[in-house]
Amino acid sequence: MLRILHGTNYDFIRWWRWAAGLTIAFIVLGLGSLLVKPVNYSIEFTGGTLMQLEFAKPVDVAALRGYLDGAGIRGAEIQQFGSNREFTVRAQESEKANAATRGAETVARQIENLVTQEYGAGNVRVIRTEAVGPKVGGELRRDAVIAMLLSFLVTTVYLAIRFEWRFGVAALIATGHDVLTTIAFLKLMHLEVSLTVVAAILTVIGYSLNDTIIIFDRVRENLRKSKKEPLYDTLNRSINETLPRSILTHATTFGATMALLIFAGEVIRPFAWVMAFGIFTGTFSSIYVASPVLLWIERKWPRRTTAFQTSSTATRTSPTRRSPATATR
Repeated sequence: MLRILHGTNYDFIRWWRWAAGLTIAFIVLGLGSLLVKPVNYSIEFTGGTLMQLEFAKPVDVAALRGYLDGAGIRGAEIQQFGSNREFTVRAQESEKANAATRGAETVARQIENLVTQEYGAGNVRVIRTEAVGPKVGGELRRDAVIAMLLSFLVTTVYLAIRFEWRFGVAALIATGHDVLTTIAFLKLMHLEVSLTVVAAILTVIGYSLNDTIIIFDRVRENLRKSKKEPLYDTLNRSINETLPRSILTHATTFGATMALLIFAGEVIRPFAWVMAFGIFTGTFSSIYVASPVLLWIERKWPRRTTAFQTSSTATRTSPTRRSPATATR
């Protein structure tokens, strides 16, 4: 069996302050930008019409937008989609904002007729059309929020059964970190939030939680073997022992995700972006969020029946390295 980075002894947790500073800055930057501009929701959540058009020749986006405005499709968002001959047209007329899905489909047929008349039937092709009424979009947005909350509830129940509360709280905080960093990533990358992206976020939550549980399982085993070892050393040793598995798992998952990102096309690309980032942030949080939080909890509420109560190890339970004086004691 291939062994990668076997027998390492890296002090991962010594860098927790740098890691905390970087991730807090990233979250503040991403969530702070929400005050300037809200998240870019897809048609599935806002309601309206989304059409993907392919032209025989490159077209002027400004001219196309002006033509649609003049024909009554006002405020349409036109973006390049893939090549310079493919575009997405996103429209929702104000007088039809409260209509059912049939109204959105009417807008789609109107746009198709307009571009066909302007550019010719043989020069434009409708690749796909999505038409969602505002009422349906609101229901989908509500269901997406419920799905996120239910995932946290199920995660909480599982951790309460699987681990003692110190491990469970640390894992939950790490999972919450992953959600916040993913939302910040979506905002900074200007990715459209759709049902596919929500599915990617839920997948990231499960992926990150699995990584944290594997490390915490090894921590629990090592605590039983070496009850007098400081928790700081136990965490570092557990991370190093699971490092070969982590490298192989993350490398293969990231490779599959990159294949989707490069070859799967524009429709699946937001999902691939979120998954690629989720692999990184899930690994990051398992090491630099869950572990330091567990150390902090152990310092605040030490277990009375273990060796963590002694003065020599009380210093080590905080997310800092042991000083030479402490080591001598």
